[in-house]
Amino acid sequence: MVRGKTQMKRIENATSRQVTFSKRRNGLLKKAFELSVLCDAEVALIVFSPRGKLYEFSSTCMQKTLERYHGHSKDVDVNNRPAETSVQQWRHEAANMAKKVEQLEITKRRLMGEGLGSCSMEELQEIEGQLERSLNNIRERKVHLFLEQIEKLKEKQRALSEENALLREKCEVQHQLHQAAQKEAQINLEDDQHPDVETELFIGRPEGRRVSSYL
Repeated sequence: MVRGKTQMKRIENATSRQVTFSKRRNGLLKKAFELSVLCDAEVALIVFSPRGKLYEFSSTCMQKTLERYHGHSKDVDVNNRPAETSVQQWRHEAANMAKKVEQLEITKRRLMGEGLGSCSMEELQEIEGQLERSLNNIRERKVHLFLEQIEKLKEKQRALSEENALLREKCEVQHQLHQAAQKEAQINLEDDQHPDVETELFIGRPEGRRVSSYL
């Protein structure tokens, strides 16, 4: 008996529709399994019944397959995005940047004391608070730099004191050497100024020396 061709339209009879769903669902799951085994493919299949019941098949891990799918979809969406959309996005970003620059210019002028006529009391108080915080930061930085300078000057003073002590020791040693050289020169000068002393040489007994001295 030749089986008739099934028309591709919704089955109106609920029982027939449920029977057809069960048969074709099992066949679809079987085909997914065969495809994954025969072709070494990563297959993930998700089916919800008309009553909302979930049927799924995954050759590896459903979560990893879904993450891989979402990542691939994002890449395809970025690569296939029309050039006009990119241009519009760049224009939108440029407009936002221009607004930010304008706002920064207004804030800068207000901090400099310009264009305050249109400011409300709250805005003026906010500007005053910003200036006070900036002034405190400047003072803290100034004190920090002063302390660093003082510490450097103290280090320089200690180094100069040590160098001065070394120079003083050298000067004292040189002064002592100079004084010793002057004394030695004075002694030599005195020796040169005294003439040679003649001495009487007597050879013989001491008694004979006394007799001769009386004679």
